[in-house]
Amino acid sequence: MLRSQFEEDLLNLHNQFYEMGMLVSKAIHSSVQAYIKHDRKLAQEVIQQDELVNQLEVRLEKKSFEMIALQQPVTTDLRRIITVMKASSDLERMGDHAVSIAKSTIRVKGETRMLEIEKAINEMSDYVKKMVDNVLIAYVKTDEEDAKMIAQMDNKVNQCYRDIYYQTIQSMKNNPELVVIGTDYLSVAQYLERIGDYVTNICEWIVYLATGKISELNTNRTETL
Repeated sequence: MLRSQFEEDLLNLHNQFYEMGMLVSKAIHSSVQAYIKHDRKLAQEVIQQDELVNQLEVRLEKKSFEMIALQQPVTTDLRRIITVMKASSDLERMGDHAVSIAKSTIRVKGETRMLEIEKAINEMSDYVKKMVDNVLIAYVKTDEEDAKMIAQMDNKVNQCYRDIYYQTIQSMKNNPELVVIGTDYLSVAQYLERIGDYVTNICEWIVYLATGKISELNTNRTETL
């Protein structure tokens, strides 16, 4: 009886994690769309929705601690609970970065926009969202190989960030009027780059879940330029 209850609790944890992940994925996409389309209403929705993400993380953490205290799980079961706790913390931070992008939408008023850079930010965001969606599936399947492949996708995210960085700096040098909006582009691109790092963290937790080993999957993470 106790075992079946434990299995049910574990399943609920995983389902809640997946639900939280889908909310974060949507927030990332919506925040960048809001930014590029100057849609303040959508940006506001992302900010408000983050409260739900935070609540889910608190609920997951609380339930995880409760299960460890009451059931005293060992080996694989303990790994499953630790993975949920650690990975949900990464998801919560990803949600925070989506909120930061949404706040940039509200902050930028009437600045001259650089459409080419906005297009690059949009493409970077689509790629990051793909990483997030893929990592959620890899998590559900405990797919170690997929997790390793997804971690490698972060190299492209880092390259996108570098391209946007140099392109924006060049534009700001050529036209000082673009300094305000250019600085904002750099922030948004950096938030997306950080989300890629958090996805890589989750990949590492999936490998831990599958093997019991903590490994660093992508040592080429971008430092702040």
